Amino acid sequence: MNAYIMGGSRGIGAAAVRLFCARGWNTAFTYLLSEKEARSLASEFEGHTMPFRADGASWQQSELFAAAAEERFGPPDVLIYCAGISHIGLLQQMSEAEWDRLMDVNLKGAAGACRAVIPGMVRRRSGSIILVSSMWGQVGASCEAAYSASKAGVIGLAKALAKELGPSGVRVNCVAPGVIETDMNSGLDRASLDELAERTPLGRLGTPLEVAETMIFLAESAFITGQVICPNGGFVI
Repeated sequence: MNAYIMGGSRGIGAAAVRLFCARGWNTAFTYLLSEKEARSLASEFEGHTMPFRADGASWQQSELFAAAAEERFGPPDVLIYCAGISHIGLLQQMSEAEWDRLMDVNLKGAAGACRAVIPGMVRRRSGSIILVSSMWGQVGASCEAAYSASKAGVIGLAKALAKELGPSGVRVNCVAPGVIETDMNSGLDRASLDELAERTPLGRLGTPLEVAETMIFLAESAFITGQVICPNGGFVI
């Protein structure tokens, strides 16, 4: 079984690489700036991983990644799009360039990754696509308007593609995590993280591994498509 993971060098993506490899999958993954982390991760599962430098915002680079991964391991059984960036601040203080970059990585990139693997999956009448959204894509977050909008778009993309590709045997689902202990949240101070944990019914933040476990469940669940699965500790119900 082969997994292609875009945005796999850190955080949730790295946890997914480790979990899929541990379950016996070959796993190709992308990184952009974190080459050291990517090489270190790949060394943990030599022969079963393939790091590849690519900017998730580029449809061309997504296609190059998919082609290289298929040459190395064969066609994908699952594609996971984990690449993403955030922006905290008031919308009126955000530049057009910041907006465009966030949308390019979070939403355009997800579409480009899907576009790179869909033709082969349709020909084989088999495949699973998992896109990573966020609970803020479901309910919105103050001071994260762009991020919330991009992640809401990811949910819409997943649902639409599930309808479009279902007749061809390809499943598309979405994972919408809550507050997870990753680098993306490292800019928050301890008091803010503790407050978020208190607002979570389970009383703690999530771990990247817990999100990865949701991904592998979706990858292996043959009759689930068009769904948004929410490992968020009950933060959004």
